[in-house]
Amino acid sequence: MLMSQRAVCLSVGTLLILAALGCGSGNYTPPLTAIAPTTNPLVAQYSIRHFHPGLTAWVEFGLDTTYGRQTSVLTDSAAVPGGQQLNILVAGMLPKKTYHMRAHADWGTGSWVDQDQTFTTGAIPTSALLPQFATSRPTPTAATPSAGGVELLSLVSSLPGYLNAVVTDLQGNVIWYCPGASTPVKQLLNGHYVLNSGADWKEVDLACNTIRDVTTTELDQSLQVAGYSFGPLVAFHHDMLVLPNGHWIILANVYKEFNNLVGYPGTTNVLGDVLMDIDPNGNVVWAWSAFDHLDVNRHLQGLPDWTHSNALVYTDDGNLLLSIRHQSWIIKIDYANGTGAGDIVWKLGDEGDFTLLGSETNDWFYAEHYPNVLSTSGSQSTLAIFDNGNLRIDSSGVACGSTPSAPACYSRATMFQIDENTRLATLLWQYLPGYYSNWGGSIDTLGNGDVEFNMSNPFNEAASEILEVTHTDSPQIVWQMTINGVASYRGYRIPSLYPGVTWQQ
Repeated sequence: MLMSQRAVCLSVGTLLILAALGCGSGNYTPPLTAIAPTTNPLVAQYSIRHFHPGLTAWVEFGLDTTYGRQTSVLTDSAAVPGGQQLNILVAGMLPKKTYHMRAHADWGTGSWVDQDQTFTTGAIPTSALLPQFATSRPTPTAATPSAGGVELLSLVSSLPGYLNAVVTDLQGNVIWYCPGASTPVKQLLNGHYVLNSGADWKEVDLACNTIRDVTTTELDQSLQVAGYSFGPLVAFHHDMLVLPNGHWIILANVYKEFNNLVGYPGTTNVLGDVLMDIDPNGNVVWAWSAFDHLDVNRHLQGLPDWTHSNALVYTDDGNLLLSIRHQSWIIKIDYANGTGAGDIVWKLGDEGDFTLLGSETNDWFYAEHYPNVLSTSGSQSTLAIFDNGNLRIDSSGVACGSTPSAPACYSRATMFQIDENTRLATLLWQYLPGYYSNWGGSIDTLGNGDVEFNMSNPFNEAASEILEVTHTDSPQIVWQMTINGVASYRGYRIPSLYPGVTWQQ
């Protein structure tokens, strides 16, 4: 229990200590602190009771008094009578270890550093199953300066009990997790995380306390109120965005009946994708349906799963990119920050609106995942895309894996440059690891210039690999993680568990 400042002052018997504590007429009133466990055994709550409006504070922590890691900085905007308590969640620790930690605080007229304190993390419950993680640096001579950071993993398993939302350090040690279904898990700019169970999207803090929860049932009702005719929603899936204004863009799917489609005589119940813009009050304020904008007779991977979109990107001009895996397209949607008509501005990919310069048809991406806009300059943008390669079309028009004599399928990490004005695309860079991962995946560039990408099942349905490679003409593997026991739908580097903070290894 935290002791009040008045109680501390009354217990002190010398003027020297009174002055140090800020009792009486002094202008320095030091905060009082306590550390407590949370419901997450790897997360501590560091509480700071203070008497200073505008106080900012952060906590450094580590296995010894050199610390080495820190939280983000939090602010209390005003003091209240009797003091105010600022709680900082400390996460990124190994299980069953004793950590040293201390808080730092600043306010308008002073600053303060707490004395060293310790906290012992708990064990990950035996009911929470984890795969085996193994990391290595197979080409030490290729290593560039470390980008630091940790790995955020969205794990998938058909077996019950496995954790889905997991963070490891670069040695493969688990330093954070959140229980419950989550495909995927994403870090937010406010330091929280979002988790998808299919029936709801939850925003949680580092201790996995629910901050916000949006369900399919709630959105079905809101869609009706807003006058949209599609629904009911089948499930949330694959991705969502949190916009700068606090709105959520959520990806879901719905069924719609069609008669006598190409290759499908009679009635077919087709599964297609919808997007919904949800305001902070849970209201649908804008929505988009693939059925209104795409040809349902273009079904590259068959029906009923027609579109199977898997990623969303918010662009600098206030529009949306949608990765539609079963069309092998990335499309740009006229969102215009919630005022757009939803028209498709362009389609990127084979049979789309761009010409691929100096390349064969099979240099396009197929059944892609996780497009990432790396840079934009005027009408030109550079995108990183994980190319799974399902049904890749070769120069003779044959789809890989479609017949016993067809070419074998393969997966790639790629970067494309596109020009929206000229509708020209260029394959800038690619890396072929020599495996075929027919689903899942992610890709991004790191602070040191390397490229990291995740292959969800290059070996089998319960094994994944994440590679960090040099961004060179002949890429070399700098670091790799192998995951055995489950698949990793996404696996990518984040600077730390806290936005704006980078942890070095």
